[in-house]
Amino acid sequence: MQKMWQDLRYGVRMLLKNPGITFVVILALALGIGANTAIFSVVDAVLLRPLPYPESDRLVFLNETSKSMDEISISYPNFADWRNQNHVFENIGVYNRGSYNLTGVGEAERIVTGQVSADMFAALRANPAMGRLFTNDEDKPGAAPVVVLSYPLWQRRFGGQMSILNQPLSLNGKSYTVVGIMPQGFQFPSRVEMWMPVGQLSGDPDWQQRGNHPGLYGVARLKPGVSLAQAKAEMDMIGANLGKQYNESNAGNGIGVRPLLEIFVGDIRRALWVLFAAVAFVLLIACANIANLLLARAQSRQKEMAIRSAMGAGRWRIARQLLTESVLLALIGGTVGMLIAQWGIRLILYISPDAIPRAREISMDWRVLIFTIGLAFVTGLLFGLVPALQAGVVDVHETLKETGRGTSGRHWLRSSLVVVEVATTLVLLIGAGLMIRSFYRLQKVNPGFSYEHLTSFTVSLPEKKYKTAEQRDQFYSQLLLNLRGLPGVEATAAASGLPLGNNGWQTGFVIDGRPRPPRDQTPLMEACLVTPDYFRAMNIPLKRGRYFTDHDDRSSLAGKDLRQLEEVERDVAAMNAIVIDEEFARRYWPNEDPVGKRIAMGSEKHPMLLTVLGVVGRVKMEGLGQDSNRVQGYFAFAQNPSDDMTVVVKASGDPNQLIAAVRQQVKTIDPDQPIYSVRTMDEIRAESVAPERLNLTLLSIFAGIALVLAIVGIYGVMSYSVTQRTHEIGIRMAIGAQPRDVFRMIIGQGMMLVLIGVGLGLVGAFALTRLMATMLFGVEPTDPATFAAIAVLLTGVALVACYVPGRRATKVDPVISLRYE
Repeated sequence: MQKMWQDLRYGVRMLLKNPGITFVVILALALGIGANTAIFSVVDAVLLRPLPYPESDRLVFLNETSKSMDEISISYPNFADWRNQNHVFENIGVYNRGSYNLTGVGEAERIVTGQVSADMFAALRANPAMGRLFTNDEDKPGAAPVVVLSYPLWQRRFGGQMSILNQPLSLNGKSYTVVGIMPQGFQFPSRVEMWMPVGQLSGDPDWQQRGNHPGLYGVARLKPGVSLAQAKAEMDMIGANLGKQYNESNAGNGIGVRPLLEIFVGDIRRALWVLFAAVAFVLLIACANIANLLLARAQSRQKEMAIRSAMGAGRWRIARQLLTESVLLALIGGTVGMLIAQWGIRLILYISPDAIPRAREISMDWRVLIFTIGLAFVTGLLFGLVPALQAGVVDVHETLKETGRGTSGRHWLRSSLVVVEVATTLVLLIGAGLMIRSFYRLQKVNPGFSYEHLTSFTVSLPEKKYKTAEQRDQFYSQLLLNLRGLPGVEATAAASGLPLGNNGWQTGFVIDGRPRPPRDQTPLMEACLVTPDYFRAMNIPLKRGRYFTDHDDRSSLAGKDLRQLEEVERDVAAMNAIVIDEEFARRYWPNEDPVGKRIAMGSEKHPMLLTVLGVVGRVKMEGLGQDSNRVQGYFAFAQNPSDDMTVVVKASGDPNQLIAAVRQQVKTIDPDQPIYSVRTMDEIRAESVAPERLNLTLLSIFAGIALVLAIVGIYGVMSYSVTQRTHEIGIRMAIGAQPRDVFRMIIGQGMMLVLIGVGLGLVGAFALTRLMATMLFGVEPTDPATFAAIAVLLTGVALVACYVPGRRATKVDPVISLRYE
């Protein structure tokens, strides 16, 4: 222990003796370790850490599947059968997201709400912080309306007062009793602020139909000892039996069972591991750079090591001293790196806060601290091992005479480290180049509409207050009329969903007059309700026919007896027109004019026949880089007025300037009606590419750091080589070598290392960039143009790094250099 303290004290003195080298090493380490720590914090929170529920490894996610779709929401009757027939789940619940207008307590506000079954809380083993949860008896049609509040909502709207328990709240004009408050930090599903019993909605005739999928998804807890494979096998059997029992609605449908963690993680798993590998490469380059620097420093300390060896210090004793100094440097760099990591985490969340799942759980906890300490220690050993072993091999006699050079071994090592730096840097630069090309092509994708000067907001009318289609139609018609009268407004419209968010719904259809396919082969369309001016406001071009007009309404129902129809069929009975996209026309009427053709929707017993009025351009509904391959159909809002609509306002200037006036116009019509999800189309577009922007930004930063480190490494090696070869250069020039010959020699030596590194880097990139395939859009992971451009770029930058030492070599004075010994 005493010898260790001696090594530490001496190591500190040596670091202070060389502040320039110490600063450079600590800075390089801090950048490398800090970047690794920041990315590890994200990887740990998203991928490695269990979900914040007891025994979360037993939690699974459930959904329905079909031959054409891997994920369909669950119909409530199917859920009831799953719950009753399974033997593998301890608890099984369902949930979806809704939203309710909170009124009577300050300003009206739209609250995102989890509509959940009582057993969902049991499956998650979640308990309230205050009060109680709703019971299974309250999770049925006709039960007393109850609600459980989230901790943030309780604090924000009710000041954290306990008196809110057992008090009524007005939600969508209906009274709900507050029975409990969840603990701080609990949130499932994401972004919800209160919970209601979903079973109270199941009495609705729509919910009793097995073909109706109202956005429900399941969460269940496996019984002890039951594996995921066993659960899948039993649910497959249940799904098959239901398909036979209810052939019309369930034929061909299955049941998806996946670990709940996969749903939280989504598609970001591979991207995070790629970024983690990239940042590890940065640290590797930093280690190679520092090892080169310490090798040069060890050369200057050869006499010191020879004296130590002459006085009896063994090879291990000398190596231990140098390793102690290296680990000390690494620990200091790791400490500074922790500060850089804090900044890095904030940067990551700032770049794309919505691109990372479980972002609230990202923090610098004890797990991250242990990772950083361990990484610093291993890094210190990594970059300190080679100099330490080299320093232990000392020819005492030659060194003390000061005539021995003995640099060939070290020169080979330093050159090898430069090759590693160049190869690794090239891999990172090619990865960043591919991301840049991918993002550029993504940004150039034609979305099928115009972003400029558009803002949007959502309105959800409470069913109790707006019971009839006429009331809903009147509200939105009046709102759009009022908004059109605002100064600076060019157009207004409403739609049930906007592009780039997959906010519409999917519905089956058949072409009128053609054979009806089997139910599980019925084609699907992306469907959307729109008002007549929607296409003009969004600048979606008309290809054939016409847009909707104010005459496409419910007037066709006048004088018709609808009593034989079910409630859901009465609601849509007026729908008789559709506007389709050009892909719809190309796929089903390739050599015909689709205008005037008809499609059939609904049941075979009471089909709705809709006439094609027009054909419009195709729009990116899901995202700029995504395409479901489903055709798109638009229905007239006035024929089936919905309560939830997104209003679009096209302004002549900055659309954000209109928000206050928009809110006032809504209040003028209904003082208790809030608006929410206020966003410009530019913001929606930015959100749709948030994951790609995050990957691009981080990979580019890492590649930039690597490039700087590689340049420093190349420059350092070549400068050191010129210094070591001063005597040789002087002899060459004394016997007739010209400065240009010396310049070519130094440049040739440096570029030989660079070209070897580039060659190895191209091979490595060809193998590794294939892992990025799912992260790229419109670019192959082995894109020749990117590989060639980046290789030329790095070679050019390396040439510049070799230029300065080369020029310095030409300035050597032969007379002085011959006395260099």
